[in-house]
Amino acid sequence: MEQKFIEELTETIDTEETLAMDTVLEDLEDWDSLSFVSFISMANTTYNKKVSAEQVREAVTVADLYALVKG
Repeated sequence: MEQKFIEELTETIDTEETLAMDTVLEDLEDWDSLSFVSFISMANTTYNKKVSAEQVREAVTVADLYALVKG
């Protein structure tokens, strides 16, 4: 499940970087406002989770984003 999430996140934020669960979001060049909104949309459509902008803002790592959709 984690690997599938990482693949979906990589595609969603359209990054060439290799993501891991401990990747720090602000270190990613491609983590911007568009990626932020795209993640919220992915959480809603793919995982049927309503994620708030505030929850995403509080996320520090990829694992934090994963916790939002799996919870």
